Amino acid sequence: MTAEATSAPPYDWVDEKKYLWLLGLILPAAPFLSWGLVEATGWGVFWFLGPVLFGELVPFLDRRIGKDAGNPPESVLAWLERQRYYRWCVYAYLPLHYGGLVLACWMWSRGDVAGWEKIGLVMTLGLVGTTGINAAHELGHKKESVERWLSKIALAPTGYGHFYIEHNRGHHVRVATPEDPASARLGESFYRFWPRAVRGSLTSAWRLEKARLARSGHGPWTWRNDVLNAWAMSIVLFGALIAVFGAGVIPWLLLQAVIGFSGLEVVNYIEHYGLLRQKTANGRYERCSPRHSWNSDDIASNILLFHLQRHSDHHANPTRRYQALRHFDEAPELPGGYATMVRIAYIPPLWRKVMDKRVIRHYGGDAAKANIQPGKHARYGVAALAEETA
Repeated sequence: MTAEATSAPPYDWVDEKKYLWLLGLILPAAPFLSWGLVEATGWGVFWFLGPVLFGELVPFLDRRIGKDAGNPPESVLAWLERQRYYRWCVYAYLPLHYGGLVLACWMWSRGDVAGWEKIGLVMTLGLVGTTGINAAHELGHKKESVERWLSKIALAPTGYGHFYIEHNRGHHVRVATPEDPASARLGESFYRFWPRAVRGSLTSAWRLEKARLARSGHGPWTWRNDVLNAWAMSIVLFGALIAVFGAGVIPWLLLQAVIGFSGLEVVNYIEHYGLLRQKTANGRYERCSPRHSWNSDDIASNILLFHLQRHSDHHANPTRRYQALRHFDEAPELPGGYATMVRIAYIPPLWRKVMDKRVIRHYGGDAAKANIQPGKHARYGVAALAEETA
């Protein structure tokens, strides 16, 4: 019997996080938990359970539980990636997300639910959409066609199907460069980054897919266009929900989608803020390495986000499954988990106070090596010439 066919590792090693990954399903279950608590108590405040879980409980748990920089041994990585249990932890996200969307539409269509309660529910479902994009991110990098299609299905509730194209073929090529719309620049606030990232990811995805189709002799207006067929999934999904629950759910559907993909973009903002790949003698950017992504080993956030915070290994090995991602000592470490850093990113002066010094310290005090927002070079003592050529 081969190691792949057994449930025990071929070496003397135990994955202590194995069953903790199931806790990552708490957030997509939040609409159901909220509904149960509201029904049991009559307190509509429980519709805000999602923001409380992600914004308050997870940062608290990060502080109390701490960090884990341990890696699985190199000798077990191949075996670990073959274990299908970890895949099903991600697959389970989809029915929970879609079920929560149906539940939300039912509640939004009811006249006996107060407006402020509907707002709480849309915020909770929006956070489910954000972490649903993270599940799509995990699935979309895999080689199996069924997982790539599941990725598009996971993106449909937020209408962000083009992420499937731009992230894999755009962001991973241009990461930590001024040309990447998903890499935030030193001195750039989240509110300036958001429109650049949203617009840039959409236009980049369209250009990439148009170029791919042109190489095979096809125009962009075809069912083969992965941007269009991903968007079609959203149209069909929203159309079915509107047909069942009425036109009154339209603004809520749109709002939860915006909250969902905005959550993705604030995570993008955090992941590469100020980091820059230097150009080599031939004018090309150096190869992406662990030092070009911000990482966090906070356990609670990592469990919730399927190790997304071990971002350096992800960029080095995009097809590697989340349970096998490794910590790198040379990767810059965030002062908190993503759940904490998201809250800080929404307050630009606080973000700059916390992060700008860490970016500059990462480059040994030489801010000229960072990816600086145009017009902000003087703030960091960088010569005007560097600004002109940035």
